[in-house]
Amino acid sequence: MPSNAGESNSQGARGSADLRLRRGARPAPTGPQTADDGRPPLQIGILLPTREQAINGTYAAAPLLDFAKTAEALGFDSLWAGDSLTARPRLDPLVVLSAAAAATTRIAVGTAALTPALRHPLIGANMIASLSHVAADRLILGLGSGFPMPETEEEFASVGASFQGRVGRLDEITALWRTAWRSGEEGEPAEFQGKFWQAENLDRLPSPAVPGGPPLWLAGSDTPKVLARVATRYDGWLPFLPDVDAYARARRRIAELAEEAGRGADAVVPALYATVTVNASESAAKAELEHYISHYYGRSLEQMSSIQAYAWGSAEKCAEWLGGYVRAGARHLVVRIGSLDPEPQLKEIAEVLLPAVRALGPSTTVGSTQS
Repeated sequence: MPSNAGESNSQGARGSADLRLRRGARPAPTGPQTADDGRPPLQIGILLPTREQAINGTYAAAPLLDFAKTAEALGFDSLWAGDSLTARPRLDPLVVLSAAAAATTRIAVGTAALTPALRHPLIGANMIASLSHVAADRLILGLGSGFPMPETEEEFASVGASFQGRVGRLDEITALWRTAWRSGEEGEPAEFQGKFWQAENLDRLPSPAVPGGPPLWLAGSDTPKVLARVATRYDGWLPFLPDVDAYARARRRIAELAEEAGRGADAVVPALYATVTVNASESAAKAELEHYISHYYGRSLEQMSSIQAYAWGSAEKCAEWLGGYVRAGARHLVVRIGSLDPEPQLKEIAEVLLPAVRALGPSTTVGSTQS
């Protein structure tokens, strides 16, 4: 998942753009923090438009870095990048986030979500350790085993990775990574023996900037097996559940399982990956989102909304919708702008949606969907 920045009120006062950006900026996190009720503060992040670039037929670093710096100035807590090689192509997230981390100072950077199977585990461990020396404690890794679509199965085959058994392979890769990232410490093993992977001389790999490596979040659903894996193996849960009540139930179950495992009820950061399209005209917003989804996935909004969380309409309406997940216990929202031209919506989301949703943070009741 994770570098928790403190809460503040994003300012929406009129004036020059520079003044608004300065008012939206917040200081860098100085360590673990909690809200007034003892829970972690609410964090809100934004997805970098790397896939949108690819759909538009443009690959350029400068606009992405401008987006990253603007997002930080506007007061977002985190910046995210997706991962795909041939299924839904885009620039490599680890490379992009390295540049984004170097171009910013406060905002956390993360993958939403990285598919570890697309890289040899040792190469992945090395790349992530290298990235951590740029981002330090601002790095979060959201991880996925592979979206269940024919294009993803073809993507796995293109790099010689097995699509079958991919869930177990993901868990084993993360175990190998953690072994590698601790291997230079006294008394820690430098070898790994797993079902799918074996490795020696792990202590020769670079150690990450943060001991033990960055927090690992599982991008998954709410099935019993996923919740058990999250509660026992991972540091965060990053679903895109379209049902807020299902989210609340899963959030409570993860806390129960984590406590039973001896990790503590708050060991796992409950996050959410959500897509919003902001427009005062609800019909125009929906049309734009339909266009976006059809180009992103080659499927309709109706098809995708059965498995992913979407909202469209005014910023106030989208904020109210996201508030349901906050009331259900979400503590880190990863927002994707549902538009092939997301920049125009970024400022309105920051000035209207962010403060409205953050206002719910300290006073909500976990597991309740009612305010």
